[in-house]
Amino acid sequence: MPADVSLATVAAQAGVSVSTVSRIVNGETRRASPATVQRVRDAIEAVGYRPNPAGRALRRGETQLVAVLAANLDNPAMATIASSTEAALREAGYVMILCDTHDRPELQDEYLAAMRVQRVGGLVMIAAVASPGLAEMAGAGVPMVFVTRRNPVGPGLFVGIDDRAAGAAVADRFVAAGCRRPAVVFPRRGSSASRDRVAGFVDRLAALGVASEAVLRGEGDGLSHLQVGYDGSAALFERADRPDAVLCVSDQIAYGLARRAREAGIGIPDPCCVVSIDGTPLNQWVAPWLASVRIPYPVYGAEIVAGLEAIRRGEAPAERLLPFAFG
Repeated sequence: MPADVSLATVAAQAGVSVSTVSRIVNGETRRASPATVQRVRDAIEAVGYRPNPAGRALRRGETQLVAVLAANLDNPAMATIASSTEAALREAGYVMILCDTHDRPELQDEYLAAMRVQRVGGLVMIAAVASPGLAEMAGAGVPMVFVTRRNPVGPGLFVGIDDRAAGAAVADRFVAAGCRRPAVVFPRRGSSASRDRVAGFVDRLAALGVASEAVLRGEGDGLSHLQVGYDGSAALFERADRPDAVLCVSDQIAYGLARRAREAGIGIPDPCCVVSIDGTPLNQWVAPWLASVRIPYPVYGAEIVAGLEAIRRGEAPAERLLPFAFG
């Protein structure tokens, strides 16, 4: 629809008042003759007018505002999810408010309190952390969708992948390639996603004959996954029996590990194979050497909106698991 097409444009085309057009657009046709209704509909088609469902809902006193709270918009994966969600919400007639909580529970609660005042019609929590405000909001009946991390304070609709299965897939790949000294690098302050990826990796290796204690582990502190990768891999690369295959539970952890490897004179992917779980489009530009379990972040938006609308229809929250693949 052209940017300057409005109800007034339709009214001028049909030769009627704006109020008449508004009533007909909103389904109220009893006060107009059939000929007038048809003339307005013909004018709508001629000028290319399309009603704005968000604006219409707001005029009726219904909120179409949806707040998206992301833990770290510096992270390409979360930025991709936010972009996908905005497009899907807009297509469905919603208006998105975007907030970055910086993975801080107190800031998350500030935004949740503000969104409660705004009476948002839904909340999308990308990588939520446990906080008093989250528990309170979850009990208030606002439709909520949890993305990449499950609800840390109770049940809730989850959109993401089977993180344990993703970790297990990497274990299968390493064993099939003949890797003998597997390792995993992850944040010390882990989320449900990180923990599940590590657990899936270690458990599958154990099932394939690699004892849990034989799997080297590198933990990094801090909120930045770049720093986690850099710090968490330091001790691994100082060992005499350095790992020959490393799972990084995110792309950014792999970037940090790669810098540490360069400084230590260790080649990637030879002699050390590195696989991450994320697979964002940025990898092809900055890390073509990185093998990844690719998560379909660009399609998350449609699943998130479908989940929100299911909750608004009164359906019970459920998991919406998306497929992953090596890429």
